[in-house]
Amino acid sequence: MADEAFIRALYAEHGGALLRYALHLSGGDRQRAEDLVQETIVRAWRHPDALADRPARPWLFAVARNLAVDAYRARQSRPPEVGQAVLDTLPADDDADRTLESWAVAEALASLRPDHRKVLVETYYRGCSVAEAAAILGIPAGTVKSRTFYALKALKLALQERGLAP
Repeated sequence: MADEAFIRALYAEHGGALLRYALHLSGGDRQRAEDLVQETIVRAWRHPDALADRPARPWLFAVARNLAVDAYRARQSRPPEVGQAVLDTLPADDDADRTLESWAVAEALASLRPDHRKVLVETYYRGCSVAEAAAILGIPAGTVKSRTFYALKALKLALQERGLAP
């Protein structure tokens, strides 16, 4: 509890002046200034011996200044941060949405009955004609047509359940 009392007294005596100084160091950014003050007080708590035989305010201000310089250097070593408005102006050239959509379509297709799935794979994905699909599947052409019709209805329903079709 002695540590807590020491830190409370230190903050009560120097917190206001330290915040004003940190605001100056951070260019008026209050959140950054509060972070500087908090980290400065934490350093004082971790190293109470540094304040034992000297005035606290110069040490606190020096620590705050060093923290501000370190934070500035760290920001300079990274690419600049951009806000959401800048990100919204970038074109979305990646295929992430298309990939996610294709996974959902594959899931919907997998949820169909096997005979419906086979006829759709042959006619739509492999590009076979009705006669070619009938020959591959070993069923009459009329059956390929009717299964395709009902398979498309079932696929549309499966896609609607996944939020991909109107």
